[in-house]
Amino acid sequence: MIVVGYNGFTRGAELFAGLYGATGRDRHSILGHDAAVALMIDGELVVAVEEERLNREKKTSDFPIESLRYCLDQAGVAIDQVDRFAFPWSFPSSTVTTMINAIAATELPDAAKFDRLRRFGDLHTGILSHQAIRADLAARTGFDVPAEKIVTVPHHLAHLSCGRHFSDGGDAAFLISDGRAEMCSAIAGEIRDGEITVFDDMTITVTHSLALLYGEITRYLGFMPNNDEYKVMGLSAFADTEQPNPLIEHEVVQLLPNGRYALAIPNDPAGTRGYYALLDRIFGGSEDVREEPSYQARVARAAQDMVEVVTAHQVAELERRTTAPQLLIEGGLALNCVNNTKLLENSRFADAHVSFGASDPGVAIGAAVYAGGTTTRDPSPYLGPHYSDDEVETVLRQYTDRVRWVVMDDIAGETAKLLTEKTVIGWFHGRTEYGPRALGNRSILANPSFPDIKDIINTRVKHREPFRPFAPIVLEDDAAKVFELGKKKSSPYMTFVFPVRPEYVSVIPGAVHVDGTSRIQTVTEEGNPLLAELLGRFTELTGIPCLVNTSFNVAGEPIVCSPRDAVECFLNTEIDHLVLGRFLVSKQD
Repeated sequence: MIVVGYNGFTRGAELFAGLYGATGRDRHSILGHDAAVALMIDGELVVAVEEERLNREKKTSDFPIESLRYCLDQAGVAIDQVDRFAFPWSFPSSTVTTMINAIAATELPDAAKFDRLRRFGDLHTGILSHQAIRADLAARTGFDVPAEKIVTVPHHLAHLSCGRHFSDGGDAAFLISDGRAEMCSAIAGEIRDGEITVFDDMTITVTHSLALLYGEITRYLGFMPNNDEYKVMGLSAFADTEQPNPLIEHEVVQLLPNGRYALAIPNDPAGTRGYYALLDRIFGGSEDVREEPSYQARVARAAQDMVEVVTAHQVAELERRTTAPQLLIEGGLALNCVNNTKLLENSRFADAHVSFGASDPGVAIGAAVYAGGTTTRDPSPYLGPHYSDDEVETVLRQYTDRVRWVVMDDIAGETAKLLTEKTVIGWFHGRTEYGPRALGNRSILANPSFPDIKDIINTRVKHREPFRPFAPIVLEDDAAKVFELGKKKSSPYMTFVFPVRPEYVSVIPGAVHVDGTSRIQTVTEEGNPLLAELLGRFTELTGIPCLVNTSFNVAGEPIVCSPRDAVECFLNTEIDHLVLGRFLVSKQD
């Protein structure tokens, strides 16, 4: 069976802009962002790529036509050979009726109810209905897909299916939490003997979405919601925890029985700034004060602690209701890697799994898994485009006036020697990794022994905020020596954070956050042979067991995908060298 899972709408951004004002800073507050395609053949995930890597539009929500063409071409499949097209949103009549009744039951004035109904009707007719999804697919591909070939998958079940595919497949409890799905923002339950059970009384509606509240605080602090929440997480380390937490004390979030919770101000789909006045009152803020770094850090700390308290409340209920030995965490909130570690360590679960596609890139994979089943569980994130030496050299020859290059006989050894100095290297090889993290195939690498290497990369290369930390990569066999892993044995996808052992803080200062932790990626020879060899050779030369690894891009742009993307990024930043496959590239000047 051939299954294509995909996410994205042709008119999604247009409709959300017109109906809900999702423009400017709020432009990512829409459905269908992180558009992507995944292709499975007989239960094996063959290829997957995010549309942003190909169309170069960060977090694009457009129909993923370039990704679809690429995946079909790589698999040698014609579009009419596809048995199922799996889409990670599902709005059947029962769901639509429930949503309409919920609007009608609100205490809004009649005119406001009609306005909400009109906007939802336009959205449903324009992109969400089965007919609209089929029409969009036909318009962009030129193929009139039979209606029975289109499978709409509930959004949270697509998240769950992705996480389950990349875990060990055993019995597990699960917590799926994000901004919104069709009607919910969080579900919880268990997988037992392959059967999924959702604990309905733990479900949280969209109106009380914790992730949307975190996004609202992200916006309040001057960042972009549904995009910059990780900045708030990083910024929170610059302030101390307040007891009691101001957001809990003032019941911005109220904990309820059965692992549930409620927000003081229910989320408005129109995206009103309802929380600004409340947050100003709680923290003593104003438009000017909100820009002060110490104030931002204090609010960020409270927001981070709030997420940890609320999700721990959910996990405690899961512990009470299931004997499953492990925990799956997926959805946009699962990118909060600081929280992931605490949820595991403070629970009775033996392990927790968060996939490299935990946020919305993963729902294309999850929809395909849900619709087509799984026979092969390969945890590799390297699923996207790859390029031959000839293709790389062809691109380089188009830049002969700006770059020079040599062919390396020993890629790992020669790169390791360069990294012994205070140098920044663009590292490009193999297949593009999938998801929001650079996992060693499209990365910027540096030596973490230099305390100021973070400032150099932030200022001269990434052009981003100076408080942002960088993650270290480490051989899995060395990880426990450098980091306090707790229950974890590995962290291959940068989805967990660990304290750096005291004796190594001064060894890798460029990869240690202000709170003494690091978001690590563990590397094995089986998972990424060349990267593992580079780490080994670098350690032999320096005695330093880690390298700084950050995504190969600048702020606001997608991670590079093609050799041309890599060369352009190299030339427009102060990256010192570019390792492009087997070519060592330098600037002419």
